[in-house]
Formats: sequence, C-alpha cells, structure tokens
Amino acid sequence: MENFALIFSAIFIGYILSKSDSFSKETPLILNQFILYISAPALILLKIPQLSFSTETLIPVFIAWSVMSISAIAVFYLSKLFSFTKEVTGSLMLVAVLGNTSYLGIPIISAYFGEDALGYVVMYDQLGSFIVLSTYGTFISVYYSSTKDVDIRALFLKILFFPPFIALIIALFFMGTSFHPVIQSVLASLASTIVPLALVAVGLQLRFRLPKEDLKPFGIALVIKLIFAPIVAIAICYIFSWDNKAAQISIMEASMAPMITAAAVASMAGLAPRLSSAIVGYGILLSFFTTWVVYNFII
Repeated sequence: MENFALIFSAIFIGYILSKSDSFSKETPLILNQFILYISAPALILLKIPQLSFSTETLIPVFIAWSVMSISAIAVFYLSKLFSFTKEVTGSLMLVAVLGNTSYLGIPIISAYFGEDALGYVVMYDQLGSFIVLSTYGTFISVYYSSTKDVDIRALFLKILFFPPFIALIIALFFMGTSFHPVIQSVLASLASTIVPLALVAVGLQLRFRLPKEDLKPFGIALVIKLIFAPIVAIAICYIFSWDNKAAQISIMEASMAPMITAAAVASMAGLAPRLSSAIVGYGILLSFFTTWVVYNFII
C-alpha cells in the first residue's frame, strides 16, 4: 500500500507543479538526466550483481524483444487497415510499442514483488526497451518524418556511451558477487532516488488533450499496449513453459503504460504530438488498473 501511495502522490505532485510557475519547463529534462546519469546506473550496479547468470536472466530480454516486435507488426497492419496518415502511423509505431518499463516499471514492480525483483526489471528495460528505443525508435522517427537515411554509426555510439548501458556492461562482470558494504550503501542511497524523481517527472509531463479525430488511433494504441502486449507475453511464457519470477516480471513489464520518452521522440519528429501525449497521459492512468488485472491473473 505504501508503494502505491508514493506512486500516486509523486505523480500528482508533478502534475500540479506542471500547472504552476514554480519550476521551469526544463525540470522534467533535468530530472530525467539525473536519473539517466546517476540514479539508473546506481540501481543497475546494485541489482544486476545480485543475479546469477542463467537462462532465467535472459527470459526478460527474450520476452521484451518478442512482445515489441509482434506489437510493431500489429500496429503496422492495423494502420494500413484503417488508412492512418503517415504521421499517425509513426506515432503509434512508437507509443503503442514501447513501454514505460523503467520510470513506472520500477515502482510498480517494487510494489507487487518487492525490490528483489528489480534485477529482472533492469534486464528487460536496458537490454530490451532501451536498445529498441535507441535503434528502432530512432529509425521510426526518421523514416516517418523525413526521407533522411538512418546513421547506423550514430545509433551504435549512442547505445555504447549511454550511462545506464555502460553500467549494465560493468555490472554483468560482477554477477554473483557482492561489493564492499560501503559501496553497497552508496549505491543504495543513489538508487533510491530513482522512484520519487521518476514519478514526479512523469507527473510533470502528463498531457490529457484528445481531439475527436484521434479517437480511433488512440483506442487502438491503448488496446495494443495495455491488453495485447501482456497477452503476447503470457502466450510466450505458456509456449516455453516458463513459470518463474523472471517470467512473471516480464509479463508485468510488457503490460506497462506507453513510454513517455517515446512520446517525446514522436513529438520532436512531428509525429502527431497531441495524439502521442494523450496516449501516454491516459495510458499511465489506465495502466494502474490493467497491471493490477494482469498481476492477479498470473499469480
């Protein structure tokens, strides 16, 4: 209960602050930068070494890529079926495919499974969502907004020098080991900042505007992200007979709300900005119910 109280309180605080002049419009960016450069790397270095390398640790990665690939295919063909514009299709290819597996995933998974489950969250997010955002997300934003060629070298360097990814590579070398208590304490203190800062940043960026002409793509995006994606994850686990904590965490991660960063990428690329923001805003609120349903189904 305490974790959910924190989730709603921090998001509400961020949303209220977004309506005032107390903080600049750059505040969400600053908070996200702190998370990306300090909080997230600390969490990764703290949690990944606690895992033991096995096929179980690769389950989140496999499910992440499978769910996002199948979701992207579904969005592509549904967009063709309903004759959506290029801009709307590009928007849906981002926000209906990429999930908020870190900023919302971490506090929600913590609330349901405890902090011991965060190692799997990091695997799903860093080796799944982040790499897909950096590669696929960049490609979609360029392809649907212009005729420019995708710079593969730039994509590779962006991934290689991304702080959480660097932390992940370092942490993988320490799997099954433990750091000195002092280092553990420092990492734990820095990692603890990720949840409140991330949730306030989410609240600061929430948008709820929804033009009538966007109702159809809006509905399709939320059905794919909040209902179709977890069903795909459940089906994958059933096919491979995966019934462990890694599988459960992966299913929950697949059910997370649309990624705020994906909406930001869509907006910067001119891909239906109002629609993208509305899908993320309403998706976050609806996800608290849908993730509860998914949790009770898989437990």
